[in-house]
Order: sequence, then C-alpha cells, then structure tokens
Amino acid sequence: MLTRRQTLARLALTGAAVTGVGLTAACSSDGSDSAGNGSGSGGGSGETLRISAIPDQDPDALTEREEAFAAHLAQVLGVDVEYVPVPDYSASVSLFGAGDLDLVFYGGLTGVQAQLQNPEATVVAQRDIDPIFTSIFIANADAGIEPLDSVDDLTVFADKRFTFGSETSTSGRLMPSYFLSQAGVAEADLAGEPGFSGSHDSTIELVTSGSYEAGALNSQVWRSRMEEGTVDTDKVVMVLESPEYHDYHWLLRGDVDERFEEGFTQKLTDAMLAMHESEEGLAVVESYGAEKFIAASREDYQQIEEVARELGLVG
Repeated sequence: MLTRRQTLARLALTGAAVTGVGLTAACSSDGSDSAGNGSGSGGGSGETLRISAIPDQDPDALTEREEAFAAHLAQVLGVDVEYVPVPDYSASVSLFGAGDLDLVFYGGLTGVQAQLQNPEATVVAQRDIDPIFTSIFIANADAGIEPLDSVDDLTVFADKRFTFGSETSTSGRLMPSYFLSQAGVAEADLAGEPGFSGSHDSTIELVTSGSYEAGALNSQVWRSRMEEGTVDTDKVVMVLESPEYHDYHWLLRGDVDERFEEGFTQKLTDAMLAMHESEEGLAVVESYGAEKFIAASREDYQQIEEVARELGLVG
C-alpha cells in the first residue's frame, strides 16, 4: 500500500503530466480519454476550474496538498482543474471577486470577507475538524509564563511582546484577539505594536527565537509541527488552547453552473463530501488534517462575522 505522501505525489504527477501547465482529468487510468473530447466534460465548455488556498503555512507543503486536491477533483469531475497560488490572504479575496479564482479554501475570516463581497458565492464544504477548531497561545520559555486553565487568565499576556500570524488570519489573529479581549486585554495593552508574522510557522519561529515573548497560531499547525518534532520545546511552551469555533471552508463562485454545466455546484459538492471513500481521495483529505469533508453553510460562520465586525475587520 502506498503511503499518503506517495499517493499525493502520484496524483499531482498524473495531473501535471497531462497538461504540462495545470491539472486535468483528460486521461483515465488506462490512458483513454475520459472526457470524451479531451477538453473536460464540464458541459463541453472547455472551462478550467481554478482552485486556490490562503498561504497560511509552508509554501511547498501547501503546493503539494493543493496540486493533489486539483488532480483528484479533475479525475472525479472530468474537467480541467488548475491550482493558482496567491501571495497573501487579501490577494485571494481580490482574485476571487475578480473571477480569477473559482474555488478557494479560506480561513473563517477571509471566507467571510469574500462572502460579503460576493453574495452569490456558495459555501460548499468544510473539514470535519473545522466546527471544533481552536487556537494555541504559546510563549518563549524565558518569558516566565506558565500554562493556563482559562481564557480569563490570558491577562498574563498584557505588556508582553506578542505576535499574531497574518493580520486577517482567523486562528492566528481574529479569534486570539477576541479571546484576549474576553480577558480584558486589548491589542493596545500588549508591549509595543503587535507583530504579524505572516504565517503560523513563522509565529512559532519568532517566539522560539525570542523576537517576541508570546504569540498565537492555528492549533492544527501547532500539532503537526509537534508531531514532526520540529518545535524546540526547551525554548517555546504551549500556554493555552482556546475554546472551539468554526474556521476553514471552501467557497465557490456563483457563476460556475453557467460556465460549466447546470448542476455543477451540486456535482462538485457531492464529489468533495464523498472524497474520503476512495484510497486516493482519502489521502487528499488526510493531507488537510481531516478524516472527511462535511457540509457547510454561511450560517456556520456567523460568529466569525460578528467578531470581525467588533474588531473592525469587516465593514
């Protein structure tokens, strides 16, 4: 049996070999033309489904995951699928609104921002871990901060040099700032200006080095790096895991049925919700840190929108 990484690599290689540019399902496993006309089966439109994700972690790992996801969607849907990397969170929202991206894996906040700007867009799915997502507060070992039991105790971060992740990260800024505020600590109460590391991995690095005394990040990235053994636990400690909230989800443009074929939104949703049922699909799902993808709706992210409005991050 292939390992998950080997399966992902095979998926990405299969897709890339077909087009040399993007990823497509034009060839089936026996080398035949599964699309019938070599241009994908999206209603014979010849359209390419452009997928993307916010750049919230190591770029190489992100590319491997997204290219495998694109290749699997291409195989299942019978349309050309291309992964389009973006430089930052705001660019993903802008490109989605401009019609340059069709399906984006957003964090909760960026997804809400994109939804508000594109009310016709559809929330198609989330991971099984997203309804119970959390953030992790960490501190440099020399900062003298001990592990905590309650959000109420986050007052220990007042007057500390603190870094968030990206400014519009849900798990690396929005919700950590919200939980700090629940303890009575505003961002203005931190020592100096709060930092924005740009990614969860960078937050770990900056706190480990002592550039910042403390920080907050995505719990999934924290656990992954702990499992990999890449966190120096002599230099950085976990202080508190936050209460749960909804986070990541996929947002699909509202014009895909018109561009591909009637019912394409439902076809894509069904494909994603069944992805864990095949060996290759499960490998893709697991690369997102999940066991399966589940249904999602805009209502799931009402709390994110309310917190974002309180912090002035959406209009």
